[in-house]
Amino acid sequence: MRIEILGECNSSTIEKVHEAFDRLLPQLSSSARPLSREEIQKLLAQDCLHLVCALDEDDRILGMLSLVVFDIPTGRRAWIEDVVTDQAARGQGVGQSLVDAAVEHARELGAKTVDLTSRPTREAANRLYRRVGFLQRETNVYRKSL
Repeated sequence: MRIEILGECNSSTIEKVHEAFDRLLPQLSSSARPLSREEIQKLLAQDCLHLVCALDEDDRILGMLSLVVFDIPTGRRAWIEDVVTDQAARGQGVGQSLVDAAVEHARELGAKTVDLTSRPTREAANRLYRRVGFLQRETNVYRKSL
């Protein structure tokens, strides 16, 4: 397994990411809709978004996460979102490799902190985040759907 951090990509990479999104997004969320190649290209063209991918020896994406790095008045921050490992590759260190690579990339980009959220029912994911050094914060998370 190797880790790659993708930004704006060529058509071959877009095709690989499209296949992975079609396969992995339903494993992440029942409400996630399929993305077109154009939507993926637009997503990856954002300077703040870094798609961290774990690939097997056949260049197939086994898992991925989105690292978003942004500047605010109190400094550069990073968020990890949409962490997903293919069901067939779970328990093989893919998730930890993705998170470790994302944290290191955020550090290299000058982020002061990396945050993420995880539903309590995602027990394995929560164990992973604690194991790699994330601390649970005493805060409230609010969302307003638009």
